[in-house]
Amino acid sequence: MIFLTRLGFLWFLFAVVPTLASAQTPDVPRYVGSETCATCHAAETEAWRSSHHAKAWMEPGEATVDGDFDNAEFTHRGRTTRFFTKDGDYYIETTDIPDAPKVLKVVGVGGIFPLQQYLIETEPGRHQSLDIAWDQQKQAWYHLYPDQVLVPEDGFHWSGPYKNWNARCAECHATGFEKNYSPRTRRYQSTAAEIGVGCEACHGPGEAHLRWAESAEDQTQSPFPGLNARGFLVDFASKSSEVEIQQCAGCHSRREPFEDGNPLPAKPFHDSYRLALLREGLYHADGQILDEVYVYGSFLQSKMYAKGVTCTDCHDAHAAELRAEGNAICTQCHSPAGNAEFPSLATRLYDDPSHHFHEADTDGAQCVSCHMIERTYMGIDGRRDHSFRVPRPDLSAKIGTPNACSDCHTDQTAAWAAEELEKRFPDSVHRGPHFATSFHGARQGRRGTGADLLAIAMQKSFPAIVRASALDLLVRQADAGLANQAAQLLDDEHPLLRAAALKLQEAVPETERLGRVLAALEDPVKSVRIEAARQLLGLRRSPIPPESVDATRTASREWQETLAAKADFPETHMAIGGTALVLRNPAAAISAFTEVTRLDPQLVQAWTFLVRLHLSQRDFAAAQFALQRGLAANPGNPDLEALKRQFPG
Repeated sequence: MIFLTRLGFLWFLFAVVPTLASAQTPDVPRYVGSETCATCHAAETEAWRSSHHAKAWMEPGEATVDGDFDNAEFTHRGRTTRFFTKDGDYYIETTDIPDAPKVLKVVGVGGIFPLQQYLIETEPGRHQSLDIAWDQQKQAWYHLYPDQVLVPEDGFHWSGPYKNWNARCAECHATGFEKNYSPRTRRYQSTAAEIGVGCEACHGPGEAHLRWAESAEDQTQSPFPGLNARGFLVDFASKSSEVEIQQCAGCHSRREPFEDGNPLPAKPFHDSYRLALLREGLYHADGQILDEVYVYGSFLQSKMYAKGVTCTDCHDAHAAELRAEGNAICTQCHSPAGNAEFPSLATRLYDDPSHHFHEADTDGAQCVSCHMIERTYMGIDGRRDHSFRVPRPDLSAKIGTPNACSDCHTDQTAAWAAEELEKRFPDSVHRGPHFATSFHGARQGRRGTGADLLAIAMQKSFPAIVRASALDLLVRQADAGLANQAAQLLDDEHPLLRAAALKLQEAVPETERLGRVLAALEDPVKSVRIEAARQLLGLRRSPIPPESVDATRTASREWQETLAAKADFPETHMAIGGTALVLRNPAAAISAFTEVTRLDPQLVQAWTFLVRLHLSQRDFAAAQFALQRGLAANPGNPDLEALKRQFPG
């Protein structure tokens, strides 16, 4: 038997992470660029050129910069920013930055509509996205977050780590992007095969396909493994809905990345990311969008996803536009004619006042108005909920969730809307019990919701993301009994369930937990293996059988690599610091929390940990210094003020 502590967790977490190089990528074809693709695929390229994908990231120039750089000024909360050109280049002079005022060169353009952002290089290699953006409809400058009051030293300021383009945005605005952050120098040397979302961002590197097109030689002789007959990593020709959806989901989701940049196209989503569940602050209790969660987490909740509908059933893959206008996009399936590809559809008339009870061609008569509520992000960017839900004003009346009826009928109550729907649809099956009630109660800390949450997790008719979210909520109140009942989900077909059930096992004794964690170390999906590696931290006294040592090392290395890939994230160092506390390594914890406070001085919890750690080491001078710095960054914070009272002198 080998004890876990002998496997060097402290070494790999705290010595290697700052110096770890990017994981080696197996030989893959080279990127050849979208212009190369255009020589054969002219129609697709023409549609793509005007798409939001093609214009997701552009070089600044007359053809790409739409904002007013004719010496225009914009003032927000007393800080003035001036936009001007010089010798053909674009510049921004601002007082809204540390060591202001500064003149900074525009090095990139992000997006095209309804807004356009501008990227500034604040130091060599570091690109930041300015919070003052150009409104394409109003043709005016505006602030993305007008209600925020942030000092330039705040982590959420436009010049801070949470608004860093290299780390937070670039991989979804580029093709073949690699972040290349050095924790030692705290500098970026990012690269991309192509800025903008090009052909190869979805289809994969094109070198082998180009060879196939030029010579049509047998691709079984290709030096690159895993390619299809035409030399691609992604096989869209297979018509697999999951292949397509997961390719889109890599960017169209709220998730935590595991890698340094773009995973290779065709790599399964859950081997590349940890998907955000239906958590408070991100989603309403019934799963409706709240924060900017993009699309995938919503779509997974829908009946359309369950029935095999894919992104390109509604969206043109190259133009990135809807395949039809207005209700026609919905009636290609939801009509008396139905759609032979989806035989379970009810064939009836939907685009008619008998169904929607609104005058034809008005906003209220649009399918999306009722079934895809819209929420606005970045000030002016409307995004629609892709869970395609039936309005539930009855839930709104009970637990305060929004509903489509009240979105429009703002002068009426949710109870009024519920009564109206009951009169118009007296036999509706959509007014029964809903998981939202249990989720809401658990979020409120209500006792006795554990059994309900477990029942939701066990119910296979619910979407996997709903079931996993129920387990996630259950962690707060789980005991050994509930955790043991949930253990059967460790073998569920969906990785979201397996990972969530694994986390729940923290509530059972080590002797029972060890076998479950060891089995998960060999899960076929990376997100589950990483969760298993995390769970090993709580099993430091348990012996590891010799036959599990290799799997333990492999999963631990994978976790290490995901941490190293996010060494520029304050959240990463919070996780490392917390791990060091579990492993009782105060020096490593102090190092990690110190880095957090450098990256995000407003993360008070890190300052609190630092002060307490220094006190535990009887280093009173260091504790006092950390407290003073924390208060300087967060004047009057009650948690830090409480600590201050321990230092009356």
